[in-house]
Amino acid sequence: MTTISAPSSSRIRRESILPYALWSAQALLALTFLVAGSSKFLMSSQDLTKDIDLPVAFLRFIGVCEVFGALGLILPGLLRIRRGLTPIAACGLVIIMIGATVVTITSMGIAPAVLPLVVGLVAAFVAYARLPWLTE
Repeated sequence: MTTISAPSSSRIRRESILPYALWSAQALLALTFLVAGSSKFLMSSQDLTKDIDLPVAFLRFIGVCEVFGALGLILPGLLRIRRGLTPIAACGLVIIMIGATVVTITSMGIAPAVLPLVVGLVAAFVAYARLPWLTE
């Protein structure tokens, strides 16, 4: 005889907390990338390339990608339209943060590279957790 057991309370708690954690992570990432991306347009060319030896046009392109990535983290889920774009946006931001981590290590050392590494890991968490949206 087979018995059916009720789900454990810890599993129920975890499943009810996960959506809030994901939306919080998405909101913080979106805010971070909106500020970072828009600042690349507001800064002068000299200020933008002061610490980094990369072309201004490339840095402005990264700024566009960051702004679109931030919008892709929030708008599809909020509007419930094309929600599969959210994990794709998060993956794009992971790629940007891999580059930011490498550039930071080569130009400033390992300690300052912890911040882009952590932001990239949070973006990877969002991408992984929102993968089911790709099949909807």
